[in-house]
Amino acid sequence: MADKPDLAAVVETEPETVARLRAAGCVFAEDEAQLLHAQAQGDAEQLEAMVRSRAAGKPLELVLGWAEFCGRRIAVDPGVFVPRRRTEFLVQRALPLLASGDVVIDLCCGAGAVGAAVMDAMRERGGIELHAADIDARAVRCAAKNLADAVDGGTAFVYEGDLDAPLPAHLAGHVGVLVANVPYVPSAEISLLPAEARDYEPLTALDGGADGLDVLRRVAQAAPRWLRPGGSVLIEISERQQDAAFAAFRAAGLEPAVHESDVYFSTVLAGRFG
Repeated sequence: MADKPDLAAVVETEPETVARLRAAGCVFAEDEAQLLHAQAQGDAEQLEAMVRSRAAGKPLELVLGWAEFCGRRIAVDPGVFVPRRRTEFLVQRALPLLASGDVVIDLCCGAGAVGAAVMDAMRERGGIELHAADIDARAVRCAAKNLADAVDGGTAFVYEGDLDAPLPAHLAGHVGVLVANVPYVPSAEISLLPAEARDYEPLTALDGGADGLDVLRRVAQAAPRWLRPGGSVLIEISERQQDAAFAAFRAAGLEPAVHESDVYFSTVLAGRFG
């Protein structure tokens, strides 16, 4: 009698995966199925585990272990904030302000997506010196991996600590650009976020305090210590926070300017020092 086939080793087809994902409420089921099958590379057990995780609500990026950002795959570990495509606009606004050899600070760096993208873009312009920091040890470990892959775009250093506290003192007054993807969701609105964010991402990367601007104000106050004359700080904000964010920048001695993108549905506040 012939042996029965090992059903666990049978790889389901993409249409079957699409149907399961669609039933679970995944809006882009076709695209996600394609990515999951490519990641599994024919491994039936791995595919099944990933499909179950995604159907249960785990963010696709955490299922895959990476997120696409500015044309690069950014490794994303469990418990680390997932880079958003809208934050690519922050990178785009920073690049025209940079020159070869500039020092760049990336606060609230998370997985290091912004820093890695800036280093990639500056590779052909001579590279930069990047200093990234995050309060979450998991994020720091993840950022170190991603920035190590981008070292041909300059040099990178990653620190664990609260905002600018762990940065080396010798950087003061020498930074060309400070970028910060700070948490800016008001505390009372955290419960309204999609479950993918609430249940799988750290609260410290989401909660911006009563009006969502607690961390932004701290970064604005700290920025003049690090920036050289003519240097800039750039922070992603919500469109409705513009007035209060403007006031925070001006109180810190920064000249604010707002940039909006209809493509990325993103708002970036830039503040020039000196």
